Amino acid sequence: MAAVEVILLQRVDKLGQMGDVVKVKPGYARNFLLPEKKAIRANKTSLARFENDRAQLEAQNIKRRNEAERLAERVGGLTVVIIRQAGESGSLYGSVSPRDIADACTAGGLTINRQQVVLDHPIKALGLTTVRVVLHPEVTMPVTANVARSPEEAEKQARGERVGLAAEEDAAEPLELFDPNADGVQLDD
Repeated sequence: MAAVEVILLQRVDKLGQMGDVVKVKPGYARNFLLPEKKAIRANKTSLARFENDRAQLEAQNIKRRNEAERLAERVGGLTVVIIRQAGESGSLYGSVSPRDIADACTAGGLTINRQQVVLDHPIKALGLTTVRVVLHPEVTMPVTANVARSPEEAEKQARGERVGLAAEEDAAEPLELFDPNADGVQLDD
């Protein structure tokens, strides 16, 4: 199928800035860009309408970006605690989803939805993980997800202590190796 031309109404990662006319695959335009109001189809009437409304759209975009920047400064360094069941090795029985992180952020005072949480890879183990939260197409902030089995374990992880098997291995006494000469008996060679 032929590519579809659209006019971007806001910045879209790996695609372009507001006002750019770009060619995309029809499914991407039909299923994502158009329903999410991130773009409009490029034709003479919509291009003329966009040019008339461009100043207003840019002003709205700047206002939303400034609000997002202020919010990011206000809640910068947010850490959320997520309690999950895990095995002895620290691997989770399942994974932490963007919805779990969004719910924890909302409980922590930052109201976001799951689409705003960007996970580079699934969280499948206990520990501290940094995830990105997109407040605006041009503003992202890091949020630390502290995944633990209990609130006490989460506090230990936040202090930088190791938990689970790793902590037990660190605390274990070093084993003494058997030395045949320990009792003073000299073996003849």
